[in-house]
Amino acid sequence: PMVVLVDGGSASASEIVSGALQDLKRAVVVGEKTFGKGSVQAVIPIGKEEGLRLTVARYYLPSGRSIQAKGVDPDVVVRPGSITNEMSSNGLIKESELDKHLKNSDSNNTPKVIQNELIGKGSSISESDINKDSQLKSAIDILKALIITEGRK
Repeated sequence: PMVVLVDGGSASASEIVSGALQDLKRAVVVGEKTFGKGSVQAVIPIGKEEGLRLTVARYYLPSGRSIQAKGVDPDVVVRPGSITNEMSSNGLIKESELDKHLKNSDSNNTPKVIQNELIGKGSSISESDINKDSQLKSAIDILKALIITEGRK
């Protein structure tokens, strides 16, 4: 399973890759609409310090859609922000309080296991880091859900 995080700063190549993965149903795109840069420009020199920028091509996704000036709409829209304790303990009913709720398992897909795998690859991320970024937290939650559902097939 794969989750791709995007936002308004995602442009050009990152949009093409995320859009293609989305079209081919190979990844869930999470975050905000991308920039919308789906064209290729060439600079033609005109004199010593001048040039003409000319659009010479457009990129199209596998579905045939163009991202030019439109961007890629994420599958799951998540605005940036921090997750605070107040947000997670707002007085609403909790999952564990529901009858027949999904039990916590000792699966190998726990956040700690995923975190250790990232650390093993040279990345370091703490629970505090995750809670500072609502988009990252959502992406991790979606990835965990995909791992769980894929394991049931």
